Amino acid sequence: MKRIRLWLRELTLTQQLLTILFLVISTLTIFIFAFLTPGINEFTSSEMFRMLHAAHVRAEYYVDSSDQIDRIDFFDDESGIQHVLYDNTRNSFGQHAEEIQDLLNDNLAEDIRSHLSEAADGMQDYQYSEKPGSRTILYTISQVNDGRYLVTMMSSAAELRFRGMLVNNIVNSNMMVAIVLFFILTVWITTIIYPLNQIKTYITKIKNDEPAELTINRHDEIGEVADALREMDSELKKQEREKEEMIQNISHDLKTPIATIRSYGESIKDGIYPYGTLEKSIDVIIEHADRLEKKVRSLIALNKMGYLLDECEEGDTLPMAEVIDKALLSLKVIRPEITFRRELDKGVKFHGDEDPWRIVVENLVDNALRYAVSEISIELRPGELRVINDGEPIDEERIDKLFRPYEKGTDGQFGLGLSIVYKIVTTYGYRIVAENLANGVCFRIWKDLPKKEIRAIQKEKKKVEREKAKEIRRMERIEKNEKKSGSPES
Repeated sequence: MKRIRLWLRELTLTQQLLTILFLVISTLTIFIFAFLTPGINEFTSSEMFRMLHAAHVRAEYYVDSSDQIDRIDFFDDESGIQHVLYDNTRNSFGQHAEEIQDLLNDNLAEDIRSHLSEAADGMQDYQYSEKPGSRTILYTISQVNDGRYLVTMMSSAAELRFRGMLVNNIVNSNMMVAIVLFFILTVWITTIIYPLNQIKTYITKIKNDEPAELTINRHDEIGEVADALREMDSELKKQEREKEEMIQNISHDLKTPIATIRSYGESIKDGIYPYGTLEKSIDVIIEHADRLEKKVRSLIALNKMGYLLDECEEGDTLPMAEVIDKALLSLKVIRPEITFRRELDKGVKFHGDEDPWRIVVENLVDNALRYAVSEISIELRPGELRVINDGEPIDEERIDKLFRPYEKGTDGQFGLGLSIVYKIVTTYGYRIVAENLANGVCFRIWKDLPKKEIRAIQKEKKKVEREKAKEIRRMERIEKNEKKSGSPES
């Protein structure tokens, strides 16, 4: 079976078409000779006897309604059916018997006599053959009103002609079906081969970096493949453009601090202090060196996250509130005047490792610190993390581009932080979007939860709300009772 599959894979579509056609014709042939032929033989035999019965009934009616009938040659049929009367009292056939010696020989006459007693009970059918393979005579016997016996006979030659005609019609019909099937399959294969050749040429041109165009307008699987290839080509060109832009941006961002360090170093070597004093000039060199170091670290992180794989154990196992607390410890000191508002559900766990998620939180909070006016909110709920700052809204045209490498904001530094966040988040099966709010900007990370888990969360939320409402009513009752009892406060 394996060899057959391997062999089929090596065939072209045209060869597969011919193979299918050969199998169809072979199957039809086997069906005709192995299964249909016995049925044809049975049908042919029953049809011959039906014709004999019809002719016999007509002849029997003529004999019974006529007087002194001895010859019934006018009942001879073009199909080869012959009739003869047998007189049992005289032990002889009628005068007509001499005219049908081609059928009624001595052996057949003896066979007919042997069945006369059975015919007294009604019309009976018989077959006679002198030896296997020789001509067969079909005959029917019945007793007429005057006591004689009417014998209707037919040679098997008529049966053979009928069977041959029937088989020819079936074979011709099957041949017509095979021809029509071959034509349909040929047209079908042609409609497949042509677009496949187009796709092959298109892929070859793309591989050789040549201008390529694919014009296949179909709504089947081939059309879907063509659409996917066009989208792939468009995405590859887009990635190529982004790669070129990224290289240009990296070159520019690295060139500026390097040029500054070089020029300041050469000036100091010549005894010139570009920033007034030696100390201040060296501080500028150190500042640009730090900036260069951060740029290199970001590039290394981006490259590392490009190879990040989801190799964690299944399920949500990472306590996200702890990760957020650790990240905030080192970030709050950057802008002490900013208020951090935290709403963290301590029981929420995310899928993934701690280090990548800490980078996500640090990059999002660091981004928020650059734009926040007075407050940053961090909200953690089941399956969702939100980092909100009260800064200026993002231009709507830039929202969809924020997570691309080297897409900088108005106060952005390198344009790599959010692209690193995007790679980590999507690797672990989450989604991230930036949204403009009424009073700020929100970066939202979430994962669609199973319906069962959503119902459980909603149920727990309603329970908490009921408890809060119950506590409020209790406090109101206590306050009311205190007023009634005339407490010192009243």
